[in-house]
Amino acid sequence: MSGGFALFIVGWIVIMVGLMSIGGFFMFRKFLKRLPKEDGKSIIDWEEYYVDKTRHMWSAEQKDLLEELISPVPEIFRDVARQKIAGRIGEIALQKKKKKITQEILIEGYIRATPKRDHKFLVRKLEEKKIDMSPYDVLIER
Repeated sequence: MSGGFALFIVGWIVIMVGLMSIGGFFMFRKFLKRLPKEDGKSIIDWEEYYVDKTRHMWSAEQKDLLEELISPVPEIFRDVARQKIAGRIGEIALQKKKKKITQEILIEGYIRATPKRDHKFLVRKLEEKKIDMSPYDVLIER
């Protein structure tokens, strides 16, 4: 066996182990989110619960705004992001005993559901839409 071929095989093994590790990491994260907590429901169960409870509260305008806000998320992760963010928005709406999802609740839920490192994308998107960010300054880390 030549040295070049052996190097190719070793390189291929390193690449495959790396790719399998990355895939395993994301699968493990999903598994952890499916594990029940103290209350018997998992994180994903609660997200689904809040989305189902508030489904009737969403107007077409608010759905469109949510779609526009999650547009910077890569397409393969967009469904997961939509579920997580809509769940948090629903949770906030129910906690505040609102009858419909308003723009204020939508933005607050989006900020609370989004990792702090992604707030700059949200701020940029909201500034493009000419939405006043001052009520949300306490929630945003820039």
